[in-house]
Amino acid sequence: MTSKPLIGVLETGRPPEEFNGRFPTYPVMFEDLLSGDEKLWDFKAFSVLDGDFPEAPDQCDAWMVTGSRFGVYEDHAWIPPLKTFIAQAFEQAIPIVGICFGHQIVNEALGGTVVKSEKGWGVGRHTYTLNHSAGHPVVQAPQGRDARFVIQAYHQDQIIALPEGAETLASSPFCDHAVVAYGDRALSFQGHPEFSGAFVDALLKIRRGKPLPEDLADQAMEDVHGPLDTGFVAHWINHFFKQTVTRSTA
Repeated sequence: MTSKPLIGVLETGRPPEEFNGRFPTYPVMFEDLLSGDEKLWDFKAFSVLDGDFPEAPDQCDAWMVTGSRFGVYEDHAWIPPLKTFIAQAFEQAIPIVGICFGHQIVNEALGGTVVKSEKGWGVGRHTYTLNHSAGHPVVQAPQGRDARFVIQAYHQDQIIALPEGAETLASSPFCDHAVVAYGDRALSFQGHPEFSGAFVDALLKIRRGKPLPEDLADQAMEDVHGPLDTGFVAHWINHFFKQTVTRSTA
């Protein structure tokens, strides 16, 4: 029996404690997102925010970096070694996918810039548009697929500068760099394809007024349970891993 490729999940944040037993952890959300009916990968989580780091980038066949309530520019002991680890994995051509905080720290680890955006919070269902790079090799949009896709968002920080060689694959009026490819070695999303409407609804309710402005939270809750293109983004990430993990483990 052939073992499946192993995806390491670098856990940089957790759902609020109030959600314990109600919603899964972020690594489990990632596993659920990518599993579907076809179990392509095995998963192993590392709680890097607690100092639990992998021994080396090649300990797993690919990596995913979760979202977090922290900023990539904040002074936490685990952030500099995480940036170093991501840079090392990238240099060794070990595939990486980043989500939200993961999207931002991959960018910074490879030479980009992230700031707390003057645009404020982006929360709830957001629509992103594939740009001219939709033909990029890490994108595999189903035939006839509309150029837009909708997933949940929950962020205030944004990428404002890309490192050399990086390319923006999707954007929105609120977020210039919503999906970024770093050659064919790394792919990242500012939005949260792993978040359900129920999870974001609960998040908005407990954070309404602090830190989220009440009117913004209320507006987001009006359609938070609307349709999402989770399957499209899951297909996209799985396609990326199929191409890059197969190559890296050959």
